Amino acid sequence: MSFQAYLDNAEKQSGITPRAFMELAKTKNLTKPAEIVAWLKQDHALGHGHATALARLIAKGPEFVAEKHAGGKLHIDGLAAPRP
Repeated sequence: MSFQAYLDNAEKQSGITPRAFMELAKTKNLTKPAEIVAWLKQDHALGHGHATALARLIAKGPEFVAEKHAGGKLHIDGLAAPRP
């Protein structure tokens, strides 16, 4: 499964876009991957793989993830938003 597919499926399961998860984590001052994963699993009932993908996005940032995992392109504004 591609990194983007993990993000898309996490949004389908939770109803929350990747960008919104980034904002929520910021308001909670969550920065460490392990604490982000625990929060996503506990509060949003995401599985380990989806939580880990989101935690990497939140901790490392979208530019890093796009470069390392998504061939330079990453869509974090939600499934309903137009894709570049």
